[in-house]
Amino acid sequence: MHFNLNGKTALITGSSKGIGLAIARALYAEGCKVALNSRNLDELTKATEEFVGSIAVAGDVTQPADAHRIVSEVLNSFHKLDILVCNVGSGRSVAPGNETAEEWQRMVSLNLWGTTNMVEASRSALSASKGVIVCMSSICGIEVVLDAPVTYSVAKAALNAYVRGIARPLSKQGIRINAVAPGNILFDNSVWTKKLNEDPLAVQKMLERDVSLSRLGVPQDIASLVVYLSSTCASFATGAIWTIDGGQARS
Repeated sequence: MHFNLNGKTALITGSSKGIGLAIARALYAEGCKVALNSRNLDELTKATEEFVGSIAVAGDVTQPADAHRIVSEVLNSFHKLDILVCNVGSGRSVAPGNETAEEWQRMVSLNLWGTTNMVEASRSALSASKGVIVCMSSICGIEVVLDAPVTYSVAKAALNAYVRGIARPLSKQGIRINAVAPGNILFDNSVWTKKLNEDPLAVQKMLERDVSLSRLGVPQDIASLVVYLSSTCASFATGAIWTIDGGQARS
């Protein structure tokens, strides 16, 4: 399979570590020029060192002005934008039943506005290149996952609705948009790293009970799907939520 991504330019938000960094590596391996983004400049600068010809653009995508500045810096360096991967988000929140107004605002800002801001900021550039957007969702936005924060689940469900709804108007500009909904992904300092350290037996029991493949996923699993969706191989795919969870979701 030929992905035909050589020479494309990609901006990956939240890419100094974890899934975002794996996506940057996968796109870079396919010949893309990559722009990495996060709020932590030190982590971002260190991550960017492995990508020859890449750039680091620090900024907070939950702020509309910052989102526009990030896209402008990418265009100033690469003169075009072909692929936008909206990876900023977090599932770390309060337990179900303990929501506050402040926590709702924080989680919606991270998991929804961080994407909508970047999409709006990049529409003109992506229209010019007939580009692609891939958004990072979660299976928590598709169905109820036991003990998952309600704030996170609601924000990701809203993101899924946004992707489905905006796909048609974006298509009029020649832009495709899809979302990837991962299940349980293990990487350094992730929620699952903590859970494995605390009670590996409980994690294994959960996997055997709830996940068809009985294992955790890794960032490379997600990155491979993002590469596919970013490529001409997926040219007929838009407005879809692509679940990748080892067979956990039942709906």
